[in-house]
Amino acid sequence: MKLGLTMFPTEDSIAPAELARAAEERGFESLWFPEHSHIPAKRESPWPGGPELPKMYYDVMEPFVALAAAAAVTKTLRVATGICLVVQRDPIQTAKHVATLDRVSNGRFLFGIGAGWNAEEMRNHGTNARTRVALMRERVGAMKEIWTKSKAEFHSEHVDFEPIMAWPKPVQKPHPPIHVGGGFPHGARRAIAYGDGWMPIHGRDEIAARLPEFRRMAAEAGRDPASLEVSVFGARPERKLLDELAAAGVERAIFGLAPEPADKVLPVLDRAAPLVHSLG
Repeated sequence: MKLGLTMFPTEDSIAPAELARAAEERGFESLWFPEHSHIPAKRESPWPGGPELPKMYYDVMEPFVALAAAAAVTKTLRVATGICLVVQRDPIQTAKHVATLDRVSNGRFLFGIGAGWNAEEMRNHGTNARTRVALMRERVGAMKEIWTKSKAEFHSEHVDFEPIMAWPKPVQKPHPPIHVGGGFPHGARRAIAYGDGWMPIHGRDEIAARLPEFRRMAAEAGRDPASLEVSVFGARPERKLLDELAAAGVERAIFGLAPEPADKVLPVLDRAAPLVHSLG
């Protein structure tokens, strides 16, 4: 099983480059940064994690810039969005961000995406929360065209453009792996429909128990279940849990770190590092 890390990088936390170096030195496979462009001062949408929205949600850095800093100081660590809110982004520009980061990291980028939950944040980007799932699928489809065609065009309900030329193209072919976040069954269905992996959150689904059904759904949809990597977000760094997930066929567990300074984060990595070597 591969072990990754995720953290909301902020101006008060350990810097992205320092965290990336430390993660690679300890043998972690990947580093995932989330995204929120902003949090509206007047909030309406309940946070799925509890009653109070943590400050890190409106403090978080822009993920592609932070991940580029991480990629620049590492050689083997995979850098990843976890998750990128494609429903709040222009697909043409986002396709360029993805391809550029894949280039500067020499093919180490993993594209974690999701439809989001904050309706008022989406509204400020001109996105209707009720149609965001269809929008996400169409924007991903448009980006795939841009990454793989010398002259790309796309015509759908929510995304429409005539032939364009856009470079660079990604190092990874046909494009960086797309890991679709979300619970069961809806997030799982989206991953099967247009992703390369499913990324549920630990504690919100009985993930190990759901995996046989997930694989059945994939096969029924004409997908090879083995081609869909399962990554569990927010897993605890506990050997018993990791063994259970590995036995169920989970390929990656991603530990969450608090956005704290280096003197608090590095000891956490040191305590988790033995798991990397015992499971590797």
